[in-house]
Amino acid sequence: MKLSNFKFKLPPELIAERPAENRDEARLMVLNRKTQTIEHKTFKDLLDYFDDGDTFIINNTKVFPARMYGNKEKTGAKIEVFLLRELNRESRLWDVLVDPARKIRIGNKLYFGEDDSLVAEVIDNTTSRGRTLRFLFDGPHEEFKRVLFSLGETPIPKYIERTPDEEDEIRYQTVFAKVEGAVAAPTAGLHFSRGLMKRMELKGINFAEITLHVGLGSFRTVEVEDLSKHKMDSEEMEITESASEIVNTSKRNRKRVVSVGTTTMRAIETSVSTEGFLKPYIGWTNKFIYPPYDFRVADALITNFHMPMSTLLIMVSAFGGHDFVMEAYKEAVKEQYKFYSYGDAMLIL
Repeated sequence: MKLSNFKFKLPPELIAERPAENRDEARLMVLNRKTQTIEHKTFKDLLDYFDDGDTFIINNTKVFPARMYGNKEKTGAKIEVFLLRELNRESRLWDVLVDPARKIRIGNKLYFGEDDSLVAEVIDNTTSRGRTLRFLFDGPHEEFKRVLFSLGETPIPKYIERTPDEEDEIRYQTVFAKVEGAVAAPTAGLHFSRGLMKRMELKGINFAEITLHVGLGSFRTVEVEDLSKHKMDSEEMEITESASEIVNTSKRNRKRVVSVGTTTMRAIETSVSTEGFLKPYIGWTNKFIYPPYDFRVADALITNFHMPMSTLLIMVSAFGGHDFVMEAYKEAVKEQYKFYSYGDAMLIL
């Protein structure tokens, strides 16, 4: 499979700037791999496709306010700092991206907040855009995190050209978000409302929670035509014993297992036994799934509509079948489905 197999024309007006009014009322395109048919539904119709004993695997990562704006010492130049992850708790070291990168060198100090309440020093160049910052803060770690996050904003994607507001604080987060650490939302999960999940539970459907902290690697442009040469960034993940047991019980009982999102799919395919059972795991994954690929845990996938030539579309094609998924994307454009993070959803059975 080559990168150019995943091109399609996406009219800019189909890129969602805001979420659907209610989480579970986004549109849902249902692809059936056996019958090669496409149906047009609403997300809450999901309930009609699953039964008692089926399991949905959800990613409970929580997005933190990762985008900050600071001023450079002496010049006062405005610098955007995008927090990626904490490297050392005691030393207040963070891996960050800076923009514009050319203006920031080792030894520079950056000031944050109207009264310069937080100061950081650049101590390392990690990539052309990346830096390591040491925040200069005396006080307990909890207090430092509170100050840091109070100065950040919800990291809605850059293509949404507006300032994040209170709606984004709520809607760019799943209702089951618990474990802080993501810089982007696991977007397939954004469609689940508490009401829908309650109705699913009443029907006997199980939820297994895993954690994969979504980094920017998922959205990094693929720059090689030969997909086997693309390298994914590593992301931190955890699959607990209890989550594995919920999933494996469904598998043993020949019930269906549904992966909610591509992040969940990458996590579960990172830690699976030779017999197709989910194994507990704590660590990192840089798994890149592209066709042809033999999926061993999930029987169904819920996902959003993704960018042309993205690692996300490539994985969805591996699961749904390249030709079928690309045909569905043409149909989505024709039927005016909304794309990307705040867009509509797809269920592949």
